[in-house]
Amino acid sequence: MRVPKTAELVASHIRNQIIRGELRGDDALPPESELMAQFGVSRPTLREGFRILESEGLIVVRRGARGGARVRVPDHAVAARFAGLVLQYRGATLADVFQARTILEAPAARMLAASKHRADIARRLQAFVDEHAEDLQNTSRAPAFHRLVVELTGNQTLILITGMLEDIAEAAAVSWERQNPPSLREAQRAHKGHQRLVELVRAGATDKAEAFWRAHLDEVGSVLMKVHGGSPTKVVDVLV
Repeated sequence: MRVPKTAELVASHIRNQIIRGELRGDDALPPESELMAQFGVSRPTLREGFRILESEGLIVVRRGARGGARVRVPDHAVAARFAGLVLQYRGATLADVFQARTILEAPAARMLAASKHRADIARRLQAFVDEHAEDLQNTSRAPAFHRLVVELTGNQTLILITGMLEDIAEAAAVSWERQNPPSLREAQRAHKGHQRLVELVRAGATDKAEAFWRAHLDEVGSVLMKVHGGSPTKVVDVLV
């Protein structure tokens, strides 16, 4: 049985404080001398613990007289980076990612339509659609709407997992749009799709909302794959 190194124990203690909310985003950690006394460790050991936390994206260390370690709140972007590396190593294709996104995200539309708070949810979705009605060719608009659909479910596990997939899908969209800038007609079609989902959620049409969003996601995936001529493009090709 492996015994953790002292630096790992230091990192674990600080990590738990961050996860429990005892340390919040942008909080400064105590000075090194104070932490060394608290943990009974040397400066090299403490800094090794800092490097572990930095690699996990949980702190950022600034050097110099006004430097020090500050807390970073963990978010899906950290998990997405590691998941992206694993998917690249395994040779996962964009088709894999799009299929997984559809499997996970389509039921989110049903969850929204079935929610007792669907009127409020529909208002928030409608506000997003209205806000971007005059900015249809903004390439960040569609991914942001997809994220909002999942966020409004309130399911933190679903939000995290789909957020990772959405980051990869967005990278693929950026790659595609460099070669094929979306036409106004395409942008209008996507906008109408978003509006239709709002209407189905507002009406509480659970079956129709899920079926429609599944078809929409399948169509988006197909469009993004066309630029590659149907070839099995790998995740690594859009993340490097």
